[in-house]
Amino acid sequence: MIIKYEKQFKRQYKKLPRDYQLQFAEKLELFLIDPTLPQLRVHPLKGAFAGYWSMNVNGDIRALYTIRGDELIIFALIGSHSQLYG
Repeated sequence: MIIKYEKQFKRQYKKLPRDYQLQFAEKLELFLIDPTLPQLRVHPLKGAFAGYWSMNVNGDIRALYTIRGDELIIFALIGSHSQLYG
């Protein structure tokens, strides 16, 4: 599996508190092992975010990504539920 990050994701990630950044790193490790683990709460999105998937980082922080082909995952956005979905 190949992981890439959009510029917007990188900007948003840098603004997160350090403990949220560490939580993302921990969840990413789990994601790389098995993206279907229940604690990641991965699910496809609808509406304006159709084509994206959401991964739970903690109680409020989500990381949104797209899947290209069989091996490429592109993380596009990261932030709180209200920041991402309004």
